[in-house]
Amino acid sequence: MERLPHWTRSHLVAIRAIVVLTVLTGVIYPLLVMGVGQVLFHHQANGSLVRKEGKTVGSALVGQLFTGKDGKPLARYFQTRPSEAGEGYDMLSTAASNLGPEDIVDALPVPGHAGRKSLLTQVCARSRAAGELEGVSGARPYCTDEGVGAVLKVFPHRVVSVNQPCPTTPFIPKYRGMAVECARPGEDYAAGRTVPVRGSGNVTGTGSGSGNVTGTGSGSGNVTGSGSGSGSGSGDVSGDVGGKLGGNLSGAAVPPDAVTASGSGLDPDISVEYARLQAPRIARERRTSVEKVLALIAAHTTGPALGFLGEPAVHVLELNLALDQAR
Repeated sequence: MERLPHWTRSHLVAIRAIVVLTVLTGVIYPLLVMGVGQVLFHHQANGSLVRKEGKTVGSALVGQLFTGKDGKPLARYFQTRPSEAGEGYDMLSTAASNLGPEDIVDALPVPGHAGRKSLLTQVCARSRAAGELEGVSGARPYCTDEGVGAVLKVFPHRVVSVNQPCPTTPFIPKYRGMAVECARPGEDYAAGRTVPVRGSGNVTGTGSGSGNVTGTGSGSGNVTGSGSGSGSGSGDVSGDVGGKLGGNLSGAAVPPDAVTASGSGLDPDISVEYARLQAPRIARERRTSVEKVLALIAAHTTGPALGFLGEPAVHVLELNLALDQAR
């Protein structure tokens, strides 16, 4: 019998290898893994679904929004952290914003363009909204009272509050002796020097707060340091900074996870601090005691992974289900 040509034998070997590997890795191995998962980890392998009264209400692995048809938070329920996954917790669009700490200048809306909020303004707006919902101060460093980033663009002969479109009153009236203007949509301020204003320290003008402050007025919140009245030192920012930005600068009342999204946009947990912040509202809406709500939070708090990785967390869906069952 004639031997097949060398090139033919090589091709047959390759074809056999492809068939064998396809069967092993494409059929046998997936079926084996699926079988082991279904037998040993049935709940996890099927999505860690959470059920209530026989109906699937969510997954223990994926967060969900607790909002009404109008998009506003349902006051009777604990709220999750923000999500950048689609319209919120969309498993088909899991993603983060990819915005970094240097993203502090908004792109203001103009005809034909919706504009874009910077990461700083998003954080400021979320903090203000959370503060209003929980009845606490939503003030944060580098944020104005209206919930946008407190950022100036400084030119040789003018200063612009770039995140406050006209017509509005800038969060500070003057900077280094120059009047601060509101931003005019469509104008290019890229050539200006970007100056974020923290709201405390090295401040002169009216208002009380921390740092070298002079002037009169008041600034609410957890501010430490010198009080109102005349003080020492000169500052880079002049104007009504104490009253505008002096609130709660030594430690914001609204925790970080209430204003920032997770990397996947699907995180189902919140911090214990954020859960405890919401407890008074939940107790008021459900006509129960804060102590009972805090006890539920404690019962649904899980420790760090492996005992040392990360911080304790509260699963929002499971906590809200426990609230409904406690009626």
